[in-house]
Amino acid sequence: MPSYHAPTKDLQFVLHDLLQISGSDVPGYADLDTAFTAAIIEEAAKLSEGVLAPLNASGDVEGCRLENGVVYTPQGFKAAFDEVKAGGWNGLDIPEEFGGQNLPYVMGSAVGEIFVSANMALNMYQGLTHGAISAILAHGSEAQKATYLPKMVSLDWTGTMNLTEPHCGTDLGMMRTKAEPQDDGSYKITGQKIFISAGDHDLAENIIHLVLAKAPGGGEGTKGISLFIVPKVMVNDDGSLGARNAVSVGKIEEKMGIHGNATCVMNYDGATGYLIGDLHKGMRAMFTMMNEARIGVGLQGYAQAAVAYENALAYALDRLQGRDVTGAKNPDGPADPLIVHPDVRRMLMDQKSFVEGARALTLWGASLIDRAHRTGDKDADGLISLMTPVIKGFLTDKGFEMCVQAQQVYGGHGYIEEWGMSQFARDARIAMIYEGANGVQALDLVGRKLAAESGKPIMAFFAMVKDFLKESEDDPRLEGFLEPLKTASKDLQSAAMFFMERGMKSPNDALAGSTDFLHLFGHVCLGLMWARMAKAAYASLDDGESDRDFLDAKIATGRYYMARQLPATSMHLSRIKSGADTVMALGAAQF
Repeated sequence: MPSYHAPTKDLQFVLHDLLQISGSDVPGYADLDTAFTAAIIEEAAKLSEGVLAPLNASGDVEGCRLENGVVYTPQGFKAAFDEVKAGGWNGLDIPEEFGGQNLPYVMGSAVGEIFVSANMALNMYQGLTHGAISAILAHGSEAQKATYLPKMVSLDWTGTMNLTEPHCGTDLGMMRTKAEPQDDGSYKITGQKIFISAGDHDLAENIIHLVLAKAPGGGEGTKGISLFIVPKVMVNDDGSLGARNAVSVGKIEEKMGIHGNATCVMNYDGATGYLIGDLHKGMRAMFTMMNEARIGVGLQGYAQAAVAYENALAYALDRLQGRDVTGAKNPDGPADPLIVHPDVRRMLMDQKSFVEGARALTLWGASLIDRAHRTGDKDADGLISLMTPVIKGFLTDKGFEMCVQAQQVYGGHGYIEEWGMSQFARDARIAMIYEGANGVQALDLVGRKLAAESGKPIMAFFAMVKDFLKESEDDPRLEGFLEPLKTASKDLQSAAMFFMERGMKSPNDALAGSTDFLHLFGHVCLGLMWARMAKAAYASLDDGESDRDFLDAKIATGRYYMARQLPATSMHLSRIKSGADTVMALGAAQF
């Protein structure tokens, strides 16, 4: 059975050495000193290591079941969920007026990684509720906020998002779910939604579904879509629960992974719903959930890689196999541990350098969200909007790849279920698909985000890299970081220029290179994070930081990424510049 130990030291390094959150001018950050954040992270670690992680494998084996219209979660999930609920974890970064603690979003993200690594399927019940809370906070009326938010923040009630239908996924303009207005101001919602994570369960007394549907008068396409609150159980005027609404579970999907989370087909048969936000403006309201969810899914990608790496490392240290070609390292034993072999080291370094770089990128992104929301900084909002498809797409593509690398360290045992590595790979795989498949993320990045605000966010990113290189050039210790970062940044600029020059004349040239651009951008982002972390580590060493081993390892891991991973930007640029001709060469019948 795999184990899990939260990366408390590295989270603290990112928060305080890299991001220096307690010295930030963002409201609420001054309270986040090292002792305070350590207390939160260590308490989350205790819950995750002792309660959530032990249920991960059993939840995968047992899965959810539908009996007589009721969904039952795996044994132990309800008690564990109640412990999460009792700790107030869902309200960590929610306003106090609704029962939250109003901490910055960056702390919610740090805790979120720990919970996801421990038990991704179980955490999704809470995580999806948080997204629904954010949508109601941003677009709900005062009455809707008062009715739903306190119970959702406390996890007495949970929440979902309902977009996909059997005949349409990404193309939401094709949806058929209807919303018929009623005399009392409510709507009757009729239609079917599929792939609804946490669509039903036995963990909470009510579920608040946020459902996209078409109301009369909206026209064709996405412009006619509205968003509705559709409770599983009706809520009376005094806040008590009333009759069951006309919403039911048609089936639970049989999935590759996340078996402990119920992915449901939801049937709405004239269910009572309430408009949230403006009529026919549902996409804007739903994207409040989607953008938060996409950051959260990027986090899922690297969090699964993190726990897979932890176990692969333990296996490589323990498993005896072969001899070190330079001389036996375990002469009294029959063989040396796997970790002596260079190719095993390569796989472990790939994983370690990705996970730690991705952690830094995601928490930096969370700090941009805090700056945008808490100070109204439009530049920060533009930058995180640009970065969202990169965080979601790159971190989940590479996160799955790193889970497979972790399996490979185990050899044949990685393919055997009892060792647990298969589950990490299977659970990570969904993150590349849901909340917008990664190909869609790449199209969004190239087709919309690059040109947003006349290119201001991407130019701000280039300027940020340039400024960092300039301010760091006098430190010879950073030479192995600065030159690779400069080269990679030039590759990214060259790719962006190619799209600008060719995009209007030959849009397929841009679209054919979109996934390569997303990965190129992702590598540059991790390169920037590693250069910044190296600089922070050297600064801590200069200050006499006692944990030299940790800081030396941080610098060495960064050097590995810059030397062995960042050069991939050149490959991606070459692919982009090859255009669309080879991609589009075959006729449909020739495939």
